[in-house]
Amino acid sequence: MRRRLVILTEIISPYRIPLFNALAQHAEVDLHVVFLAETDPGLRQWQIYKEEIHFSYQILPSWRKRVGKYNALLNRGVGRALAKAAPDVILCGGYNYVASWQSLIWARRRNIPFFLWSESTRQDQRRSHALVELLKNKFLSRCNGFVVPGRSAQEYLRALKINEDRIFTAPNAVDNDLFSGAAAAARQNAAARRVELVLPGRYFLFAGRLVREKGVFEVLSAYAKLDESMRRQIGLVFVGDGASRRQLEKAAGAISPGTIRFAGFAQRDQLATYYALAEMLILPTHTDTWGLVVNEAMACALPVILSRAAGCAADLVRENWNGLLVSPREVSSLTLAMRSLAHQPDLCATMGANSALHISHYSPKEWSSGIARMVEVQAGGRD
Repeated sequence: MRRRLVILTEIISPYRIPLFNALAQHAEVDLHVVFLAETDPGLRQWQIYKEEIHFSYQILPSWRKRVGKYNALLNRGVGRALAKAAPDVILCGGYNYVASWQSLIWARRRNIPFFLWSESTRQDQRRSHALVELLKNKFLSRCNGFVVPGRSAQEYLRALKINEDRIFTAPNAVDNDLFSGAAAAARQNAAARRVELVLPGRYFLFAGRLVREKGVFEVLSAYAKLDESMRRQIGLVFVGDGASRRQLEKAAGAISPGTIRFAGFAQRDQLATYYALAEMLILPTHTDTWGLVVNEAMACALPVILSRAAGCAADLVRENWNGLLVSPREVSSLTLAMRSLAHQPDLCATMGANSALHISHYSPKEWSSGIARMVEVQAGGRD
């Protein structure tokens, strides 16, 4: 018997479409997705691939306002949308929107299982106001259960004394086939693509928002500390945009010798080329609930230098097998890791192959299977 699952999530992210498509094909799940907004133009420049959507969905009317670092998003018609969808189970992608609370209250009044899609980790250094933390704890206490992407998020919930049988794992994933296929095509035409994108012959790669908490200044400082001979051979490429870009560009201008390129924001279909032609991905983030760029890079067969603070670190990177782990803010350790791998191209190739092998287990199909297990257990308990 197919169970009706309603997922409530903020925007149409290109990274989630393959997951929802896979779930919609599952024999035991009847999926409907409620988006609180189409996109967030103030934060993301993502292209919206609506032609790729093969699941039932709707976008609620919304009003958005940014106040400092806070993002206020208000919606109309939450209750009507849920009533029309008639869910057996609700999965909510966050607790920080009014619509999340409206959905929780709606579900509890009707005795419908309500799950939180939780990616928070104990390493996450973002801390909210005491009142916000209190409200968050109240929200969590009223959920029937939780879906987590991996071990770090699971450990966070355990630390909050949440019973194991209320936690389900659906591994965070991207469209591995799309990235691996595009990377293979880029490598077959590598010389032309390097000219097209103005890329060095060899380069370290950072991909993500250019903001301090992603560790971008540590990347730049670590590159500057490499031997001059290595900087002449290997450049540094930043793919992404953000508040720190201008400051980074100014600091990069003082580094010589060396080639430092700021490529700007790249849409999903462009990213695989940057991954494919790089030596390795570097993400020394200070705080990150997961880090999907690591999934993407691994699908493109790259070794990864990753901060232990990243939520995906415990699941995706095995030390000296497909990458190296560093502590956040430790420039000397990051420099050492970059130097070590750059001097061992054969090891990098082996690590890249291991990355591709490992990430194959973090696929949209695996994610959808995790969600389907949750739906089966919870909706089945209501029969």
